[in-house]
Amino acid sequence: MNQASVTHTPATDRAREALAVTLRGVDELIPQDDWLKKLVKSEATGVPLRIKLGLDPTAPDIHLGHTVVLNKMRQLQDLGHTVIFLIGDFTSMIGDPSGRNTTRPPLTAEQIKANAETYYRQASLVLDPERTEIRYNSEWSDPLGARGMIQLAAKYTVARMMERNDFHDRFKAGNSISVHEFLYPLMQGYDSVALKSDLELGGTDQKFNLLMGRHLQQEYGQEPQCILTMPLLEGLDGVEKMSKSKNNYIGISEDANTMFAKVLSISDELMWRWYLLLSFRSEADIGALRREVEGGRNPKEAKVLLAREITARFHGAPAADAAEQDFANRSKGGVPDEIPEVRLDGAPLGIAQLLKQANLAPSTSEANRLIEGGGVRVDSSVVSDKGLKLAAGSYVVQVGKRKFARVTLA
Repeated sequence: MNQASVTHTPATDRAREALAVTLRGVDELIPQDDWLKKLVKSEATGVPLRIKLGLDPTAPDIHLGHTVVLNKMRQLQDLGHTVIFLIGDFTSMIGDPSGRNTTRPPLTAEQIKANAETYYRQASLVLDPERTEIRYNSEWSDPLGARGMIQLAAKYTVARMMERNDFHDRFKAGNSISVHEFLYPLMQGYDSVALKSDLELGGTDQKFNLLMGRHLQQEYGQEPQCILTMPLLEGLDGVEKMSKSKNNYIGISEDANTMFAKVLSISDELMWRWYLLLSFRSEADIGALRREVEGGRNPKEAKVLLAREITARFHGAPAADAAEQDFANRSKGGVPDEIPEVRLDGAPLGIAQLLKQANLAPSTSEANRLIEGGGVRVDSSVVSDKGLKLAAGSYVVQVGKRKFARVTLA
């Protein structure tokens, strides 16, 4: 960020500190000087700024990648500003075309309601529910009606709409664009008008929609909002953005032991990126920790601190302590205190079939692949024979580093 652009704006130390908090880890803050002016005005008047995050509840589960924006909301909330968690129940019926090369199928009202409830419950693990305003954009979108929708559509041109990358690319490729998709950015922008938003947050893929809010606020005679885009978080592989479809994610509803172990599996280089975007530690603390690692401290110790912080956020400190101990036990070849109990019939039973029936492998072919790779242990001994058959009895069966079951075979 270019700090020179804000030097001519009179600002207190507190406002500049708030600006620094705002800028941490962001991709863009537009326009930065306007945001500083808003911070100065808020401090002078004692009126909190209104900070908006709009979410279409297209899926009910949140992973750590989603929390990057929520973390920023919490930081701004802790500065004393009003956070508006906006559920796009109306816009979900249109479907966000951002980054899409096909028309998104709309959701039913029942799906939207169920997803929104789950999403907010999970988001409340990051946000302070006592200081969060929950709104649904059907409040003002439904009353618009046909006349209001036509009047709103008159405030933007087709030429400007076609400058949007996904529309431009789809049109050029000969892919269809439904007329209702043009309404999505208009309706998201109108949300900012209805809420009198001072700042709207979103991912880098939302920039067009966020700028639409600024444009429409000016059209309606309001002071335009600033926009803040956050980068997309790289997943466990350190390459692709975190995504369930790429299986490189950590769901915030995953159990504490799995969450802790997954954080420890990331690379030392990716760890610092995660510290910046996911940790609530100050940048000064993170910088000091990084210098310690560069000076010879084991990077795993820094990673354990990150894993503890993230796990404690979603499961509490006692669960984070237990997860750390569980990971230490497993790394030494030990068996966790609590593992699933499974009872099976059919002794003597082939090891591949046992793994499948005990839900330790999705299929016998995958079980055989795991055995070939040396990833299967029975009572701490590595299984190398795919033809092994186990007699009646009780066994502790381990697959990889994290899957265990105590199997009683009859």
